[in-house]
Amino acid sequence: MSLTRDDVLTVLKTVTDPVTETDIMAAGLVKALTVSDTQDVRFVIEVPPSQAQLYADVQTAAEAAVKAMAGVGTVSVVLTAHSTPAAPPDLKPQKSAPTGPQKIPGIDRIVAIASGKGGVGKSTVAANIACALAAEGRRVGLLDADVYGPSQPRMLGVSGRPASPDGKTILPMRNFGVTMMSIGLMTNDDQAVVWRGPMLMGALQQMMNQVQWGALDVLIVDLPPGTGDVQMTLAQKAQVDGAIVVSTPQDVALMDARKGIDMFNQLGTPILGMIENMSTHICSKCGHEEHVFGHGGVASEAAKLNVPLLAEIPLHLDIRMAADGGAPIVVSKPDSPQAEAFRAVARALIADGKA
Repeated sequence: MSLTRDDVLTVLKTVTDPVTETDIMAAGLVKALTVSDTQDVRFVIEVPPSQAQLYADVQTAAEAAVKAMAGVGTVSVVLTAHSTPAAPPDLKPQKSAPTGPQKIPGIDRIVAIASGKGGVGKSTVAANIACALAAEGRRVGLLDADVYGPSQPRMLGVSGRPASPDGKTILPMRNFGVTMMSIGLMTNDDQAVVWRGPMLMGALQQMMNQVQWGALDVLIVDLPPGTGDVQMTLAQKAQVDGAIVVSTPQDVALMDARKGIDMFNQLGTPILGMIENMSTHICSKCGHEEHVFGHGGVASEAAKLNVPLLAEIPLHLDIRMAADGGAPIVVSKPDSPQAEAFRAVARALIADGKA
């Protein structure tokens, strides 16, 4: 007999909400519940930010209750916090609370890797820069904030689900000297993340503040393409030391890259430089060089903005195969010209005190 959504909802009614003392369904805490064709169950428990610590046991109890159901596959439960309506103003003098972007404890610097549009190789660039920095001796973290298209677990060859020793903090995964966390570790490979803005913001803040990152010289953040909630939340909640914008040379990609740069300017985030990806292609048989997507567009744009052109990364089969194989080119072929392009970016960031 197939497991249905109603079956799961019925079981979740046995889990108590510690605040209202009703069940979590009656309290309206369960969101985005899905049951896949393979009987995998996924849902979100959405709670007020001020009460998030009260619900760690609730998350554990809900997950255990669903896992006990006959025929169920994998179970994924995400605890996230949404914004609450503003309370009436209190006219009594109060101590001022910290406002604006805050430093994440233990992390010296945060560098965002961004793109105006998808498909320009931003995540591949982020993974290789992270591994290149680790190869240069830096303590590196990589936060996969591309919530709708998390690809870093595949690129870094990481699988399995992160553990939580106390139900409140999350232990990140680690490979090639890079400490990594991704929403992709919480979902199945073919499972879509169907979340609205508040859920995205809650998940990002959890991955920034509830993950045991340890002491890091730099946290690389792989942002989703475009200009949206995740970018704004990162810039408003965390002290971001700068952003690197990745684009192909073609005019359509550059149009969107300009919008991304304008967004960072509005948010007050410095632009550390631009990277031209898929800059040129050299035929492996005849050696002919061809600029498939044009050439020099990113260099020209960087000159207009008075920011560095950090690298021109070639369109090369080895880079793609390395990423798909779970070991970035910096790791799998560290002495190749392609890897050297990323190593040069890492050395430049270190020399400028940004990593």
